[in-house]
Amino acid sequence: MCGITGKISFTEKRVSVADIERMNQAIRHRGPDDGGVYLSPDKKVGLGHRRLSIIDLSPLGHQPMRYMDRYEIVFNGEIYNFEDKRSLLKKEGYVFRSKSDTEVILALYDKYGKECLDHLRGMFSFAIYDEQEETLFCARDRVGKKPFKYYIDNSLFIFASELKAILTQPEYRKEPDYTAIHHYLTLQYVPAPLTGFKNIQKLEAAHYLFLDVKTGKLEKKRYWKLDYSKKLNLSENEWKKRIINKLEESVKLRMISDVPIGAFLSGGIDSSAIVALMAKNSKTPIKTFSIGFEDEKFNELKFAKTISKKFRTDHTEFIVKPDAIDLLPMLVRQYEEPYADSSALPTYYVAKLTREHVTVALNGDGGDENFAGYGRYSVHKFALLYDKILPFHKLVVLPLAKLAAHLFQTTFFDRVHRFARSLSKPYSYRYVDYICYFTNEMKAELYTDDFKEQMKDCDSYTVISERFKESGSSNQVEQAVYADFTSYLPSDLMTKVDIDTMAVSLEGRSPFLDHEFLELTAKIPFSLKLKGLNNKKYILKKALENIIPHEVMYRPKMGFGIPIHSWFRNELKEYSYKILLSDKAVSRGLFQKDAIKKLLNKHVSSKIDFGYHIWALVTLELWFEEYFD
Repeated sequence: MCGITGKISFTEKRVSVADIERMNQAIRHRGPDDGGVYLSPDKKVGLGHRRLSIIDLSPLGHQPMRYMDRYEIVFNGEIYNFEDKRSLLKKEGYVFRSKSDTEVILALYDKYGKECLDHLRGMFSFAIYDEQEETLFCARDRVGKKPFKYYIDNSLFIFASELKAILTQPEYRKEPDYTAIHHYLTLQYVPAPLTGFKNIQKLEAAHYLFLDVKTGKLEKKRYWKLDYSKKLNLSENEWKKRIINKLEESVKLRMISDVPIGAFLSGGIDSSAIVALMAKNSKTPIKTFSIGFEDEKFNELKFAKTISKKFRTDHTEFIVKPDAIDLLPMLVRQYEEPYADSSALPTYYVAKLTREHVTVALNGDGGDENFAGYGRYSVHKFALLYDKILPFHKLVVLPLAKLAAHLFQTTFFDRVHRFARSLSKPYSYRYVDYICYFTNEMKAELYTDDFKEQMKDCDSYTVISERFKESGSSNQVEQAVYADFTSYLPSDLMTKVDIDTMAVSLEGRSPFLDHEFLELTAKIPFSLKLKGLNNKKYILKKALENIIPHEVMYRPKMGFGIPIHSWFRNELKEYSYKILLSDKAVSRGLFQKDAIKKLLNKHVSSKIDFGYHIWALVTLELWFEEYFD
C-alpha cells in the first residue's frame, strides 16, 4: 500500500523534482518506508511515490519503477494474482528483475494495453507513463478501494492518492465546491467525481483515464460493471458450496504477505466469517483486533470474544470514550473531503491498535452489499408491498403518523412519519429518504435564502435514484443494492477504510469485495439474499451455519457506529453549540443560525435523535476551518 503523485505540463513550462517532492511529503503517511521521483527527459512529466513495503521488501520494489526502458509506473495497491500472471508472461518472453506485483502490471500493459485491467485481481490505482508514445494511462480498481484524485486545466494535469498533495501546487487555487456540500448533507459523503474542492475530481471506481501529453486531451472510460441480470438457478446447497469455496479462495489470496498480518473483528457475521477462514488456512493463531464502547447498545466486544475463543485467535481490544472527539480535527484533515460517517472514529482506533502489531489487516467490508444485509432493504421492500393499500394510507395512516410524531416526539414515530410521507414519491426517491441525513424538506428549513437559491436546480436525490436504472435487475429492491454498491460503497466505506488505515500506515484488505466473488454473488437470485421481508443475508447465513456460532449468526445487526446521540446530549453538548453557533460558522452564509439552534435544542429536549445531523454539521464546519480559514 502506497501513495502516488504526478504532474504533467502541456506547455513549455517544466516540472521540477521539488514539485513532486512537495506532493510526496504531503502523503508521506501512506508510505513511510521509501520514496522516489521520476522526471521525463523533456521534464514535462513528473511522477512521485511513497512506499509501504508489503510484497518484495528489497530495493528492487522501489518506485517509480521502469520497464523495458520505456514505461514508468507509480502504483498503489495489491495485485493478488500477480504470480500466476508473471508465470504466463515469462513463457511469452517477458523478463522480470523483481518479485513485485508492480512489474507484472507493466508487462501486462506492454502486452495488452488498456485491456491489462481485465487481467488484474486486486485493489489498485496507478499511472503508467509511456515515454515512447508520450501518453499517461491511469486507472482505479473495480470497487474503488484505492483513491485517485486529479486536477486538469489547459496547461497541466496533476494527480495524487490524496488531494492534500494537489493542494501543495501553486497552480491550483483552493475554492469550496458548494454543490458537493449540498450532496454531502444528504448522503453523508461527497459522491464521485466531486471532492468538495472546485475543479478537483476523484476518478470513479472501475474507470480509467488516458492522457495524450502532447495535446492535453483526456479520455475517461468505464471498464467494468457488476451485472445483476444473469441469475443462476442452483439449489441452496450448491450455492452454499460455491459461496464458501470462492470466499475462502479470496481470503487465501489476501493472506499473501511478506509482513505480519491480522484481521479486524467486530463480532458481526462478515468479519467473523473472514477470521474463521483465515484460521482454517493459517498454521499460527490469527491476530484479531476489536473496538468497543461503554454504551452497551454499541458494544459488540462480547461477540468478538466468542469468535476469538472459537478460532483461538490472538485477540486485542480497546474501549472508545467520548474524549475521542479530540481526534476529530485530525480525522477531518485526513479525510480531506466533507465526510460524516461517524464510524470513521472507531475505524481509526481499530486501525491504530492493529498497526501496533501487524502491517496488513483483513476486514469484513462488502458482506452487506453482496448479500443485502442492510435494514433499509427490508424497509424498501415493505414500502413496495405497501403501495397496494396507498388510498387507505393517504386517508388514515399518513394523518395518524403525523399526529403520533407530533405527540410523542420520539425517533421511532419521527421515522414512521418520514416513511409515510415518502410513499407519495417515486420508489427510487423513497429509498433516498430512508438512507439520507438531511431530507430535501430539512434542507429547505436549514439553508439561508442565498444558499437555497444557489442550489434550487440541484437535486441530491438524483445522485442515487439515477443509479437504479443501471443495475440490469428488474427487482426494485436489488436496484437499491446496486445503487449502494456504486455510490455508498466506494465513496463512503472504501474511503473510510483507505483513509483510516493509511493514516497509520496499515494496509486493509477486503475479501468480500474480490471482483470474482462479486460477480458470483450477483448471479444469486435476490430471494435467497433477502428472504421474505426481514430475513437478510439468508444464503450467506446458511453457508456459514456450520462455521459461525448461532448466537453470533442470528443476533440483531448493530453496525459499526458510535453513541453520538448520547454524546451530543451530554459530554459533547457544549462543544456542538460552540462550534455550530459561532460567528465564524454563521458567517459562511450556508445555514440559518435559528434553524441550527432549533435542531440542537430539539436533539437535547426531545427523544428524537438528530445526532447524525449534528455530526455532519460539526465535521463540515471543522472541514472549512481546516482547509479554508
